[in-house]
Amino acid sequence: MANSIRVLLDDFRKNRAIYLMVLPVALYFFIFKYFPMYGAVIAFKDFSPAKGIWGSDWVGFAHFKDFFQSYYFVRVLRNTFLISFYNLIFGFPAPIILAILLNELRQKVFKSIVQTVSYLPHFISIVVISGLIIDFTNRGGIVNSIIMFFGGQDSALMNNAENFRTIFVSTSVWQELGWSSIIYLAALSGINPELYEAVRVDGAGRFRQIWSVTLPGLIPTIMILLILRIGGLMEVGFEKIVLLYNPNTYETADVISSFVYREGLAQGNDYSYTTAVGLFQSMINFILLISANSISRRFSGSRLW
Repeated sequence: MANSIRVLLDDFRKNRAIYLMVLPVALYFFIFKYFPMYGAVIAFKDFSPAKGIWGSDWVGFAHFKDFFQSYYFVRVLRNTFLISFYNLIFGFPAPIILAILLNELRQKVFKSIVQTVSYLPHFISIVVISGLIIDFTNRGGIVNSIIMFFGGQDSALMNNAENFRTIFVSTSVWQELGWSSIIYLAALSGINPELYEAVRVDGAGRFRQIWSVTLPGLIPTIMILLILRIGGLMEVGFEKIVLLYNPNTYETADVISSFVYREGLAQGNDYSYTTAVGLFQSMINFILLISANSISRRFSGSRLW
């Protein structure tokens, strides 16, 4: 034990600057990620702010049972899974395709313009994006004008529950497409150019080069990001959902995070019940992450740990 402490102190003295650089990140995760986990215990209590966390009465799994037996359980679970699944199916391959197309461009000026334009939506506030979506899809908006031009009818698209998932997913893909492609462009820059020369000597065209060199070079990066994406499959950010949905679209728009926000803060202040719901969501994500990492390690060799 003493030797381990001595080795650690020696390493700290040698790499003091690196440890100081890591310190703010470590403090961030401890203060905002690990320390709040202490409060998750109220999911098993009948929490009262007056009594405090440890002074409140234990109720075991009562809040979990209430959620599983409620009308909202199937609805929010279905909506959360479907919206996340559609985001995964359409949103995950899109930046890979964009990165490959950008990598094939030879006009540097045009390439820079495309990259800049595709990055910009990421930096627009969610509030602004949501406001634009509502304005464009309202009666008389630009989307309805296009629909009417092709013979459709003018309608408030965001008040129709059937349209919510399509609009939400498509705008999410558009907003994050360019930004998400950056990591793939970085991975492409690390591929040895001699590999392309070798397949060109064998007579490979552009598509064959992409299939034989580009995609295999991206596989490790793709698998790592896919594992992380699957690990957060049940995590749909409530900000955009809350800004876009309304009582008319709850049936297809209400997800676990928006349900927790509405039931826990906006309406009932039922902290214990909504903490149990959030803890249930985190457990599903944890199981998905472990499963995705195990499957990836077995079939592709890429893994997080």
